[in-house]
Amino acid sequence: MAFVDFEASSLGKRSYPIEVAWVFGTGEAESFLIRPAPGWTDWAPEAEAVHRIPRPRLLAEGTAHDWVALHMLTVLRGAELYASAPSWDGQWLSRLLRAAGLPRHALRLRDTGEAQRRAVVQILRAGGAAADRVGGLADGILAAVERDAAGAGPPAHRALADARGELERWRDARRRAEAALPEARVDPAGS
Repeated sequence: MAFVDFEASSLGKRSYPIEVAWVFGTGEAESFLIRPAPGWTDWAPEAEAVHRIPRPRLLAEGTAHDWVALHMLTVLRGAELYASAPSWDGQWLSRLLRAAGLPRHALRLRDTGEAQRRAVVQILRAGGAAADRVGGLADGILAAVERDAAGAGPPAHRALADARGELERWRDARRRAEAALPEARVDPAGS
């Protein structure tokens, strides 16, 4: 399992990835600035103001887009991949893979919320939570994780920091599920 995040040139139709990072459940991580492929010219100053990565920096310091794509395919193939915005991140992943001549669906992203819910439900069930309480407890735990994440402020809009944030929310959901186990085993009817 890995949490993936992209930063992009804009939110327009012709946008492209400029930075990617992923963090495995173990905490192992990688991050790359991406040198634009030929023809990738879209650029929004508003996006740059958010991610603070100027295009000249990408041209000077970025890793070749095709190398990044092939490396991602090599390292991430077979892993369950999650992103907080899978439609946007999936678009940029697809654009990166296609530009490198790789199949655009070679890697697929799912919503981070799925990883959180699966982890919470597995912990509750394995810990002996009453079957009729698992869904409600999971909903409450996930709402608390979301509430705390919103209170922590906006994302950093840097790929590695944001991917690590997704890992931390997943870990937080797991911790909360483990902490809820004693209550989850109590029979609310008292029998």
